[in-house]
Amino acid sequence: MKRKQFSEEQIIGILKEAEAGAVVTDLCRRHGMSVASTGGGNRLLQN
Repeated sequence: MKRKQFSEEQIIGILKEAEAGAVVTDLCRRHGMSVASTGGGNRLLQN
């Protein structure tokens, strides 16, 4: 089974940064993830 790349704490931190208004493409670049994996940012910000 594949190991998860990010812990729950890391994901929560990334989501909080996004909610605070950070640009999703910058967040992706900083945390080493693909913009496509976030759905262009839409999925990252959905409840």
